[in-house]
Amino acid sequence: MLHGRRLTVFLILAVLALPFLGLNLFGQDKDKDKDKEKKTPKDPTKVTLAWKFEKDKTFYQTMTTKTTQTMKVMSNDVTQNQEQTFYFSWKWLKDEGGKWEIEQTILGVKMDIDIGGSPIKYDSTTPATNNTSNPLSEFFKALVGSKFKLTLDPKTLKITKIEGRDEFLKKLVTANKQMQPLLEKILSDDALRQMAEPTFAVISNDAVEKGKTWKKESKLDMGPIGTYKNEYTYTYEGPDTATKFEKIKVDTKLTYSPPEKADGVGGLPFKIKSADLASKNATGNIWFNKDKGRVEKTEMSLDLEGKLKIEIGGQPTDVELKQNQKTSVTTSDTNPVEKAAPGK
Repeated sequence: MLHGRRLTVFLILAVLALPFLGLNLFGQDKDKDKDKEKKTPKDPTKVTLAWKFEKDKTFYQTMTTKTTQTMKVMSNDVTQNQEQTFYFSWKWLKDEGGKWEIEQTILGVKMDIDIGGSPIKYDSTTPATNNTSNPLSEFFKALVGSKFKLTLDPKTLKITKIEGRDEFLKKLVTANKQMQPLLEKILSDDALRQMAEPTFAVISNDAVEKGKTWKKESKLDMGPIGTYKNEYTYTYEGPDTATKFEKIKVDTKLTYSPPEKADGVGGLPFKIKSADLASKNATGNIWFNKDKGRVEKTEMSLDLEGKLKIEIGGQPTDVELKQNQKTSVTTSDTNPVEKAAPGK
């Protein structure tokens, strides 16, 4: 049971790493768009979905992920129920040589994790006296206030540069110095770019009509934890009658590959030797606000099942995994952390 709990704790790190840059925002050069509209007649059956920026204006997003996980390790069942909420702010900085610079700040973090009956709670919006004191809560605390500057190429929707990684790692390592080698591999420059890029594909570069689909792929290499390949298929479904926003359906196929080198890193208590994991029922919806030029809401769900062969202390171990994950994102013009704080 102890090995199972330790394994689950470190797998949490893989889950936690994903949302750090998992939201996105990019804008359009409005003057160029106007020129294009003058030269090219509009097709009334098609809709252009374009992100928009307002200089020096900040808006906010709240992302909540609920995970239910069951693992069978050494004939022991280990259950994990987790709910994590990240509060982000987004601010457009400038257009530099055709590349957009965007600042993202982690304003707050809420974690409610139960591993085999052992609860871990942290909420940056409440007084420190209300939070459990443990190594993971110190880790969560270090996330708050972290800033990243993303440079985006609007033509390719690729992130060409991310700044803030060194400062971010320094904060996390201060909270847990033993994890430095592991964090440096998981949160590499490439990994941070890979985390951010897929979300820019929620809209198409081309005008779309009802039923139009487009595909994107991403590959996230997390070193000793393994590699995640995601294949996204987006389908434009037209205006949603309830919200009046443009609705986009998303189908996802996730493929996991074990690390090429099954070496323990940075205190990782296990080595992943092989894995056969498959995603199921991976689908969701995105509601895009065409007037404000941003995603107003996202709802995603994914089931992950399969088996892993790991090595703990030189002993080979089979692990059976079943996991359901639901993620929602909402956008607002007001700071959600202020609303979440006591008395608000």
